[in-house]
Amino acid sequence: MKFLPLLLSSTLLALISCTSSKEAPNQLSQSESDAGWSLLFDGNTLQGWHLYNKGNIDSKWTVSNGELVCDPKKKEGIFGDLVTDSTYHDFDLALEWKVAKGGNSGVFLNVQEDSSFAATFATGLEMQLLDNEYAEHRHQIDSTHWAGCLYAVACNGENSKPKPFNTWNKSRIVQKDGKVSFWLNDVLTFEGDVQSKAFQEGIQRSGMKAYPNFGKFESGRIALQNHTDSVAFRNIKIKRL
Repeated sequence: MKFLPLLLSSTLLALISCTSSKEAPNQLSQSESDAGWSLLFDGNTLQGWHLYNKGNIDSKWTVSNGELVCDPKKKEGIFGDLVTDSTYHDFDLALEWKVAKGGNSGVFLNVQEDSSFAATFATGLEMQLLDNEYAEHRHQIDSTHWAGCLYAVACNGENSKPKPFNTWNKSRIVQKDGKVSFWLNDVLTFEGDVQSKAFQEGIQRSGMKAYPNFGKFESGRIALQNHTDSVAFRNIKIKRL
């Protein structure tokens, strides 16, 4: 019996250590670092990001409790999408996100930053981030608007199963040799050769045909959308392929 307190203490320390490691976001494991992953969000600052077509100015984006947050109700700063300082061609991108009730946001790839383009969606492919259950009716009735989809273009709608609002979801985007794949909570929600004739014809049948440069680029910046709803991100990491 005299060894029981020591045993309990050791067990407690092990549990605390395990819990702490799981609750420490925005860090890379040694194996991830060795595999070539890097963080796009350090958990403390907006370093590596700027406002689309505006540069490093005060915006609705901020960092709070290790989360990259867009708060439309923030009094200071202007509205705008956040984009990476760097550009990417072939890559594997992983992140976690959550939206408020009925919330709507997105992650874009291959965004071209130029004053001739008024918004990130004019060029960049968007993975939709959405609270499907309480979204606006126009989103609920169109499966290409659901979470994890290539917004307004294509989706494996049966696999769009986001977690309830204010709960963390996992998203993954892989681009390799013209092929783009989206995953939501480890399930494939879109896959296609975005440079193929068939895909480009699909765009012409979608609402995105209004933007002649949409989906035309094989590299560019990654963007996070400032919509009219609150959204938060963490554990944003990328590996160049």
